[in-house]
Amino acid sequence: MFVSREASILHADLDAFYASVEQRDDPRLRGRPVIVGGGVVLAASYEAKARGVRSAMGGRQARRLCPEAIVVAPRMSAYTAASRAVFEIFRQTTPLVEGLSVDEAFLDVGGLRRLVGPPTDIAARLRREVRHRVGLPITVGVARTKFLAKVASGVAKPDGLLVVPPDGELAFLHPLPVERLWGVGPVTATKLRERGIRTVGQVARLGEATLVSLLGAGAGRHLHALAHNRDPRPVQVGRRRASMGAQHALGGQPHSPADLDAVLAGLVDRVTRRMRAATRTGRTVTLRLRFADYSRATRSHTLPKATADTQPLLAAARALLRAALPEIDRRGITLLGVSVANLDGGHVQLSLPFERDPGAELDAAVDAVRDRFGSAALTRAVLLGRETGPEMPRLPD
Repeated sequence: MFVSREASILHADLDAFYASVEQRDDPRLRGRPVIVGGGVVLAASYEAKARGVRSAMGGRQARRLCPEAIVVAPRMSAYTAASRAVFEIFRQTTPLVEGLSVDEAFLDVGGLRRLVGPPTDIAARLRREVRHRVGLPITVGVARTKFLAKVASGVAKPDGLLVVPPDGELAFLHPLPVERLWGVGPVTATKLRERGIRTVGQVARLGEATLVSLLGAGAGRHLHALAHNRDPRPVQVGRRRASMGAQHALGGQPHSPADLDAVLAGLVDRVTRRMRAATRTGRTVTLRLRFADYSRATRSHTLPKATADTQPLLAAARALLRAALPEIDRRGITLLGVSVANLDGGHVQLSLPFERDPGAELDAAVDAVRDRFGSAALTRAVLLGRETGPEMPRLPD
């Protein structure tokens, strides 16, 4: 696949998005540590991050780390409006925009040099436009590949611009810690560091066969390619999302299996409503866990048939949760999430009641009522009186 000879892919990423919107809208918050969310931190300003506050942290722990922080309630409508305004600027910059989330996207500006100037000038202009028209800071990384552009924006944060020239790619990439490689989480990083491998350059010097023997075929080949900046993926426009998910940040206190099951049921309800609204069906259910030490784990199960029905997807998610409970008991949990992948784009049709057991028939009836009258029309009994967390802004399907 063709890869440009010049650094023409931009990764644009809004800085501390939710907290920045709050600081923009309330001048009293500017330059001060801000925490969005009370019981659990949804977002933190860079002033709060400097004190050790991070998203998904319990509110009490966050306030111990930063007693002077100002805690504000989330305003999802404001974040959605800000995201739409920023994406409008993206699309006015180039038609080649691939949204990754409500606050970040890839942009390909390789064909615009004669019309509006070189990629570096376009990136600088983009940052000025977002600051002037939306009032938010945004960091942009510029490189030949999507991977390296994203790494560059991460290094340049906050409120920065970093261009990686083609003749300086490996000189920039190889001194960075291994955690900068996509796919290197705490478990993989520990495996590498136990063998004295701490930088991307050390990964590059290992050789693909050694990485495969150490990490497995998929991960080994993937990291070997990235360590040499081999990433031929183009910026994709209009691609439907590969998965749909939802997550809920939990406080640091212990959580009973019943509490976790209630949270899980609410998340699956949320995901399946989105799937049916988008006429998508899926087969692979993934449970996402963040433990008390902020390490992460995933557990997946693939169904024999794609569906958007709540009952089979919830049953699969509950089985994954039951299997993970011993580890949760040992390590604690701060975030629970669920996603459905292997999505098809066909018409969604709920199974007929006579094909189901009585419990599944009830789930089908609940699905039908919610789809017709809205998500607030019915609530599961296990969710009554429980805080299920706000629905986060998201990109269109």
